[in-house]
Formats: sequence, C-alpha cells, structure tokens
Amino acid sequence: MDRPLFDIYDSILIDGLKSALGCTEPIAIAFAAATARAALGRMPERLSVECSGNIVKNVKGVTVPNSGGMKGIEVAAILGAVGGDETKALEVLSSIKDEDIATTRELLKAGICSVTLAEGVPGLYISIKAEAGDESAEATIIDCHNEICSLKKNGKIISSRSGGQGGSDEDERKGYLTVESILDYGRNADLKAVEAVLRNQWKTNERIAEAGLKEEYGATIGRTLLKRYDSKDVRIRARAKAAAGSDARMSGCSLPVVINSGSGNQGLTVSLPVIEYGLALSKSDEEILRALAVSNLIAIHQKKYIGPLSAYCGAVSAAAGVAAGIAFISGMDDKVIADSITNTLASVGGIVCDGAKPSCAAKISSALEAAILGFELAEEKKAFENGEGLVKENVEKTIETFGKVGKEGMKETDIEILHLMIE
Repeated sequence: MDRPLFDIYDSILIDGLKSALGCTEPIAIAFAAATARAALGRMPERLSVECSGNIVKNVKGVTVPNSGGMKGIEVAAILGAVGGDETKALEVLSSIKDEDIATTRELLKAGICSVTLAEGVPGLYISIKAEAGDESAEATIIDCHNEICSLKKNGKIISSRSGGQGGSDEDERKGYLTVESILDYGRNADLKAVEAVLRNQWKTNERIAEAGLKEEYGATIGRTLLKRYDSKDVRIRARAKAAAGSDARMSGCSLPVVINSGSGNQGLTVSLPVIEYGLALSKSDEEILRALAVSNLIAIHQKKYIGPLSAYCGAVSAAAGVAAGIAFISGMDDKVIADSITNTLASVGGIVCDGAKPSCAAKISSALEAAILGFELAEEKKAFENGEGLVKENVEKTIETFGKVGKEGMKETDIEILHLMIE
C-alpha cells in the first residue's frame, strides 16, 4: 500500500474513534439541544424535537447518563438545554449537576418539550428548535452524531456544513477500504498518528467494562458469563468484557466509551475481545494496537454499506471485525482472516436492531460467540462457501451483500420494528 492510503486510514480511525458519554443517540439529542440553547442565548421556554424513527428506537429503552435514572427523548433534550456543555459534543452531559437534574424534572412535568417523528429523512436525523419569547434557534444533526450540520438563529443560518459520516468526504475515504489493504495497514503502517486514539479506546473501554463487572447494571450479562462459565477461558472473558461494558452503558453509567461507526456498543464490541486475546497470547502493546486498528477498520468497512443506523444489529459487523482482529493477532494469513469474517457473517448476519436497551449486551455476547467460532473454524481450514446463503465468491462480495441486506433489504423491517415498539 502506498503512503497516501495509509494516511487515509489514519484519518478514518482518528475521526471515527471518539469518546461518548452513554448511548450516542440520546447524547446526540442533548448535544443538539445544548447547541440550540447556546445559539438562542438563554434558557428556552419551549423545545421542539424532530427525529427519525431510528433515533426514537434507540432512545426509548436506555437511561440518559447523569440524569438520575430518567429515560426518553424529552429528558435528553431538556437536560442538554439545562446543563449541557455543547463544546464537549458527545460528552455534553459530563458536567451535569444535581440542580440541573432537578430542573429537568420540573420542566419535564411542565411539558416544555414536544417530539415529532420526522419522515422521509436519513436514518440518523435530529432537529431541535429552542424558543424563548419571539426568538428561536434550531440545531440539526444528519448522519453523524457529533456534528451540527445546520445551525439557525431566528430563521437565519449561522453555520452550515456537509460531511460527517454520511458526507461525501467521509464516504470517499471509506471507499478505499478493502480487507486486503486493511491487513496491509495493520502489518506495515507507522502507528504514530493513531496510537493515541487506539490507546484511548483501550483504556476508556476497559474502564467501563470493569465497572460493568463490578456493579449490577442492566441484565448483568457480563457478570453472568463469568459466574456461570469458566472465567479462565479467554473466549468467555472476551465476551464478558464487551457485554459488561454494554451492561453499564445502556443503564446510565457515567463513564465514557470510545465509539466505532457512531456507536458505543460497537466500539466496546470491536475492541475489548481483541485486547483480551492479545493479553492472553502475551502480545506486546504494539501488536495489540495493530490488531485493534484491523478490527476497527474491518467494522467500519462493513458499515460503509449498511449506514450508521438501520435494522441490522451493529454488534454483528463489529463482531466480524473482532473475528479478523483475533485471527490477525494470532498470526494467521490473509485467507484465514477473510474466512473468519465470512464465517461470522454467515452465522449471525441479519440480527435485528430493535433499539438500544439492556438486551444489547446479550446480542453482543451472541455475536462474539459466533465470531470466535468463525475464527476457530477458519483456523481449522473450514469456511462457508460461495452460494451458501449470502456467502459470495470472496470476502469483499460477501461484506457488500450483507451490507445491502442491512441497508436496503431491511428497510421495511425497520419500519415494522418501530411501529411495534411505539404502538
């Protein structure tokens, strides 16, 4: 691979591996609300939220961090407007105080926030209008959780930008991703440019996983795995760590997560099992960081076809990245790594996303079980073959095919899931 392509891959990792507090959908709502309030210049008297069905789906069942245990779109918007720091983007609620929570409860009862389902918009869409007297400000997020693509004051545009995860520049960069070139990058790139973001992912995600193992969050999937199975088995520890991080994150833990493809759950899934395998194999820090780069990029490679939000569970694409990362850190050749990805997708591709909630930790555990089996099958020279379901003649075609199913084939599924969730 030539150096310019290495630079592109560096930039994808640097831009994609951001810290976020709590589930990224309610946090994005809080970020938009805080931005609108800042543009308005005072505390709004009314908040109007328009968002896509996928946002509704992913906010409904999770606790908003630093909210005192509250859930919902209105909570995220009001809390962001009351005490959010818009300069911190996806950590907008990190400095919330007790009085901010009390004020949010009061304003929630007063009904200052209204929510409307936006139709005919991208899967990731949030627009929040803040009003006070005869003045208003409106902040809009499209395709990328941590970027305000439009900000208006009294109907006049203050700032506007394209780009983000759904923008042309990002799409163009992701277009250079292939499994072969990602493995070349993992083996040969100078990691100086991305070492800090990869180490931050390692440190940050380990911290929330440990919190999930120590305390009773959600359905305690991670704790249960270690209690009921052999905790000395790296396969179990790998699943438990990622699931525990999700247990904590979905149930309001105030610790941040480093995301992948705009998702904290995908960030946990794609990183913690690879780290666990690397430590079990006594690999060096550099070897683990290289495997993390591979795992992250393979997950992002799949999401370029699926999009940031859909009915296709992101734990699956992240787990396929893990299968590649584990095979990579185990010293396997390109064929075994490619077969590990294919085996994972053939086993669990198409698990539905029915919103962010505590059971996401169980889906992460299941997807990772398939990823580990997928790697072990590939290590035994076994792989699902062309024509078996959605498996195609090579790993690139297989990834593309599953991506098309996730983005196009599951559109009606996504609509039906939303209808059933809010019926």
